[in-house]
Amino acid sequence: MPKKRSGGGLSPTQQAAKFLGVSVLAGAVLAGIALPAVGALGLAAKGSVEGFDALPANLKTPPLSQRTTILDAEGGTIATVYSRDRTVVDLKDISPYMQKAIVAIEDSRFYEHGAIDLKGVLRALNKNARSGEVSEGASTLTQQYVKNVFVEEAGDDPTKVAQATQQTIGRKIQELKLAIQVEEELGKKKILENYLNITFFGQQAYGVEAASQRYFSKHAKDLNVQEAALLAGIVQSPSRYDPVNDEAEATKRRNVVLNRMAQVGDISTAEAEKAKKAPLGLKVSKPKNGCITAVKNASFFCDYVREVFLSDKVFGKTRKDRAKVWNQGGLTIRTTLDPQAQASVQQSLKDHVNQSDSVAAASTLVEPGTGKVLAMGQTKPYGYGKNETEINYSVDHGMGGSNYGFPTGSTFKPFVAAAALEEGRPATQEYSSPYEMPYPEPVQTCSGKPWMNTAGEKVPNESESEVGPYRLKEAMALSVNTYFVQMVADIGLCPVMKMTDALHVVQGSGDKLPEVPAVSLGSKGVAPLTMASAYAAFASRGMYCTPIVIESITQKIGNKQKSLDVPKSTCSRAMSEKTADTVNTLLQGVVDSGTGKAAGLTDRANAGKTGTTDERKNAWFVGYTPNLSGAVWVGSASQQVQMKDITIGGQYHELVFGGAVPGPIWKDAMTGALAGKDSPSFNLVNIPDEDKDKDKNKDKDKDRDKEKPDDGNNGDDGFIGGLTDGGTGDGGPGGFPGGNLIQGPGNGPGGRR
Repeated sequence: MPKKRSGGGLSPTQQAAKFLGVSVLAGAVLAGIALPAVGALGLAAKGSVEGFDALPANLKTPPLSQRTTILDAEGGTIATVYSRDRTVVDLKDISPYMQKAIVAIEDSRFYEHGAIDLKGVLRALNKNARSGEVSEGASTLTQQYVKNVFVEEAGDDPTKVAQATQQTIGRKIQELKLAIQVEEELGKKKILENYLNITFFGQQAYGVEAASQRYFSKHAKDLNVQEAALLAGIVQSPSRYDPVNDEAEATKRRNVVLNRMAQVGDISTAEAEKAKKAPLGLKVSKPKNGCITAVKNASFFCDYVREVFLSDKVFGKTRKDRAKVWNQGGLTIRTTLDPQAQASVQQSLKDHVNQSDSVAAASTLVEPGTGKVLAMGQTKPYGYGKNETEINYSVDHGMGGSNYGFPTGSTFKPFVAAAALEEGRPATQEYSSPYEMPYPEPVQTCSGKPWMNTAGEKVPNESESEVGPYRLKEAMALSVNTYFVQMVADIGLCPVMKMTDALHVVQGSGDKLPEVPAVSLGSKGVAPLTMASAYAAFASRGMYCTPIVIESITQKIGNKQKSLDVPKSTCSRAMSEKTADTVNTLLQGVVDSGTGKAAGLTDRANAGKTGTTDERKNAWFVGYTPNLSGAVWVGSASQQVQMKDITIGGQYHELVFGGAVPGPIWKDAMTGALAGKDSPSFNLVNIPDEDKDKDKNKDKDKDRDKEKPDDGNNGDDGFIGGLTDGGTGDGGPGGFPGGNLIQGPGNGPGGRR
């Protein structure tokens, strides 16, 4: 028995035996004969052949993972995403130089032998025996292809990758058996095509097309001889021969390939010498993978598309199933993103809020009647550095958003009004609306157990001069808090809950809204996309449509394409047309002469509502035209910034409120998004004005809604006192302490205009 070397490794004879054992076994199977024992190795071929024949010969070839392309509504590319950057191409679309180069350097007898090259085995054995180590293998291209299939099937699982690449006799025998099957079933040209599409070329490039684009920014069919030789040389060791990081080593390897091409007669010696003198000629395209690389500032929209895919059962029964399809790639996803709307949203955000500001802003636009999300942007860009974030402020936590959304303040009041109208209350409904009052009790709930104001909580209006009685029209325009808590006490909480359910209004955490009166003043966190979609139901005369971002998907598997089913928007009636028309009339008054006057559009019918929460930690404007709905939120994701004496976008604000910062963002975003688009009208209803003789003293406060930011008064400088569910007015008990990046659930009352 041969001795081990002092270092503990196998002796040259043992190494050769290990190598030859597999090789001779394969040769025996191919020849269909039993070879005698080979010298001192004692390899019993007959018994080994019988074991070999018992192995399964069914190579399961998974579809090659490819890049996925995400497009906007007009077909422009937003981003490419992939687990492996690969574009599968036919052999006819690969340069003949490339085909010859890879064969010359990896398996020059490829077209002459079967699955196993016995001549190559013997040559390698001789060299390895002389060198004292296994310095040369004898794997054919077919065997290498089989191994690559195992690696591809392993994906990113490190355990499976290790198993797929382990150098054991068992693994070698399995590869040999499968190589024989592949040779019989596919033939040489298909094997070469598959090999060139599956193999790794370094720099995140899988397959020759991706490699050609990465290193030379051209298609594989256009590679010249020296470029082809460079790529062929990389395959043996992508890290060692990486031309981007080691040009000298890559050049040496390229020239080895060129010499080999000349030796086997693929090119002349003169051609080889000329090519060897040529520079590498790199024209590197950096990897552009993932939503972080999205153009049009659409990274968060792109990420939302991914979350929709991974969450919707139309793409697979389980998240694991859906992730497998996503990682497989080869998808072309056409989305609803409108380039004009997206550009307008992002420009408006940039104009009004700086990336470095202590607060952020987010805006989302939705098309009424279809649910299509046309734009989604924010001022803190997608990233991991300073003033960047991975959190999409526009969506729920389950889709990549903040933990709880953001308290909405008075933008919630239209939901209360819609519920009351559906309950039969007239648009002229009047309540006493004092400046300050305890939350009324008892308030009926869906459970039947009334809510009681056991803590004696109170709610004030914005100004001491804001004293009723008020009717609905003026109460909405001036955002009178006590009016709406009286309305909730009148109709009960259950109609409000039914209305918000119909409008799919939930907390940013995904939880249902609680049945407490303070919810009517926007105390709970909600995502901007949720608010934009809910207000879109007003615009479409009461029809709510679930938001959608995917128009169509085609999937490329190999060289074949098929269409996939995609989620459809589900539209349902949330309220009567009369109720929606009445709300539209009320909210048009907000932008005509109320708290949202600064946001009003001058060239088309529009409506909306302002909202500012307790301690001015959040400011909102949610508004719409008959053909576009949009929500804008401004605040701190951590809910730690009170927007008082603050500079935002280079402009100083003594106090921030919904009409002052979010309003102008909404106005500019909508103006650009709707430029050149139709300008339909609302179906307005006649709501009689209040009897002006009833309370002559009311007129003294009519100018409060002009909102002059420079004096900080503007009827928006009071605080909402009183809480309902143990909140503190600053994010509540679920809020985060200073320094946290995600805001708390927001149990404060909200309610500011």
